[in-house]
Amino acid sequence: MAQGIGSINSDYKDWEWSADAGERARLLQSPSVETVPKSGESQGNGLGATSALGAVFIVVNAALGAGLLNFPAAFSMAGGVAVGITLQMCMLIFIIGGLVILAYCSQASNERTYQEVVWAVCGKVPGVLCEVAIAVYTFGTCIAFLIIIGDQEDKIIAALVTEPGEAESSRWYTDRKFTISITAFLLILPLSIPKEIGFQKYASSLSVIGTWYVTAVIIIKYIWPDKELVPVEIPTSPSTWTAVFNAVPTICFGFQCHVSSVPVFNSMKQPEVKTWGAVVTAAMVIALFVYTGTGVCGFLTFGAGVEQDVLLSYPSNDIPIALARAFIILCVLTSYPILHFCGRAVLEGLWLRYTGVTVEEDVVRERRRRLLQTISWFLLTLLLALFIPDIGKVISVIGGLAACFIFIFPGLCLIQAKLSEIQETRAISWWAQVSYGVFMVTLGAFIFGQTTANAIFVDLTA
Repeated sequence: MAQGIGSINSDYKDWEWSADAGERARLLQSPSVETVPKSGESQGNGLGATSALGAVFIVVNAALGAGLLNFPAAFSMAGGVAVGITLQMCMLIFIIGGLVILAYCSQASNERTYQEVVWAVCGKVPGVLCEVAIAVYTFGTCIAFLIIIGDQEDKIIAALVTEPGEAESSRWYTDRKFTISITAFLLILPLSIPKEIGFQKYASSLSVIGTWYVTAVIIIKYIWPDKELVPVEIPTSPSTWTAVFNAVPTICFGFQCHVSSVPVFNSMKQPEVKTWGAVVTAAMVIALFVYTGTGVCGFLTFGAGVEQDVLLSYPSNDIPIALARAFIILCVLTSYPILHFCGRAVLEGLWLRYTGVTVEEDVVRERRRRLLQTISWFLLTLLLALFIPDIGKVISVIGGLAACFIFIFPGLCLIQAKLSEIQETRAISWWAQVSYGVFMVTLGAFIFGQTTANAIFVDLTA
């Protein structure tokens, strides 16, 4: 697959298909400012080395992340287990459909990243909107990661305090704002400044193990519960029909792996749409079991009293849960720089497109700009994380934005791809695919509008 001459950080080896953690936009490569013509030989250059089974593993790990901590609360908001599972199953059909559409459009346009597919198929305006959406989404996810660090550190500090009530004292070193800030400045900022992030792939494998460990311990804690863990109330139906939509942002945020799916598809030994359909179906079913296991067991353990971050509902002195908290912190520490890198690369691409300057011509100013972008990004996300009380408020906003990547952009790509076909007669299948694309765009716009408006309303009335 040919690389763009002006691609930012486009060395393919720096984006090897390692299994890293978090909301996993790590396979998102930066946009090409200038592109060279792609030819058929690009498929045979030896870069496509991922088997179908390996692709399943990558997509699963791209979907799974810290968002699973919010699934028990999502089941509670939706109105119980039956409603939550039904909602997931219905959305999974369109989630898988969007992944297949992106592979089809990637093959048709011969582009190898999400935003480049949107640019090639839909044009400049949707392409710019897509890149802006990616930047905002990664920015919001970084805020959620910092909030999660604060949540877990609060509980770990409480477990280390020997005197009752000391954790809530005014000691400066136990203050949440201090612990988040010191962790961010000492660990996250140094990892975010480098131009390349390939070195993080080794630490990332531990965070993948951590994500699976969290799910396992929540399920085990439900099967063999501690005596003090008694659910307050277990809803069996939603309070109102609109309450069901409160769980949609969490589901979108959890299953959103579409941005990183296009590079995965193009990394396969045989990048065929039919094979890809089987790959993403298997991957999404696995992710469904993980999220459902976490959501159901966490919800049934605590009922309506479950916290937005389910680990906060467990006692501070629970050793298996304390280990889960440590894994989650590790997951976030390795994921924040990766998500920041993706957002920074998109912003850099937009800037170079706007100025018309290539990477080679702007090396000196690129270093200064990268430092300014990184520090500004870091300080803004840290400031917001210090004053936003829980991850639920962030996910309610960026979860709606995730619906754009799952529904709207794939739907637009399908419509444009079919409209560009030169056919004397339109077959029924053609009309069916265009109609499906229109439905996806409409559904995505509804989810984005409803969830975003609801999140803003709730924040304003809180």
